[in-house]
Amino acid sequence: MLIVENLCRSEKYENVVYNYSYRIIKDKLVFEEQDNLEIQSYGIEVERQDVVDGKIIKIERQAVKSISPHRHKVHSLLKILYDNLVSPIHLIDILGEYIDNYVTDFDDVLKDIYIC
Repeated sequence: MLIVENLCRSEKYENVVYNYSYRIIKDKLVFEEQDNLEIQSYGIEVERQDVVDGKIIKIERQAVKSISPHRHKVHSLLKILYDNLVSPIHLIDILGEYIDNYVTDFDDVLKDIYIC
């Protein structure tokens, strides 16, 4: 897994600073039924660090690997999270339907490979 993009934001509430990182992660999806064919894929990781008096007191992190083989689509999802300051615990709530729809992107790539 490789981080290919990282967007960061912070917000302060009372005495706690919340540092958010929204990352596009690059990986390979292996299709065992297709002779272990590997297709480059992109996913998202969201992390929140809670900081009090300069010390990290809590870290929450959630990730979804292999959302789509198309980086631009995953980048659009990342922007939704970033623009709305979405917490890691709500990652699936916000993106679940998009992720379900993007799974067919891999089928399209497989079709292109086997048509050639």
